[in-house]
Amino acid sequence: MRKHGLLNAPLARVVAEMGHTDTLAIADAGLPIPPGTPRIDLAVRPGVPGFVDVLEAVLDELCVERALLATEMKTASPGLHDVTTERLAGAVAGIDTGAHVDYLDHDVFKVRLAGARAVVRTGECTPFANVLLTSGVPF
Repeated sequence: MRKHGLLNAPLARVVAEMGHTDTLAIADAGLPIPPGTPRIDLAVRPGVPGFVDVLEAVLDELCVERALLATEMKTASPGLHDVTTERLAGAVAGIDTGAHVDYLDHDVFKVRLAGARAVVRTGECTPFANVLLTSGVPF
């Protein structure tokens, strides 16, 4: 048994297997996941686990050079947006690759999920609590 880090075996495996420019989504409980895209379902009940908790756990393990958020998150969930962008800024600050947060329409975001290595489903029930992380390299 691992002492710290990602304890969920499927999530730890996907993160360990990711290479430069691979993507991983962390999603709220209601985001539709395209057929054929692997799902890592962590949801236990509404709110458990929360989006931010899962995001922080993944950011501790994954080198991220870019993050995509739905534009709608800014207005529909401004508090969560602020916390999310703050966590993402801290995670990408040490990478000298032009790392940044981009925005796109939620419908386009959902289409992009088809190319993700996996979608991690949380118990989050806040609107637009979703992020698509692009893996970087630590060198």
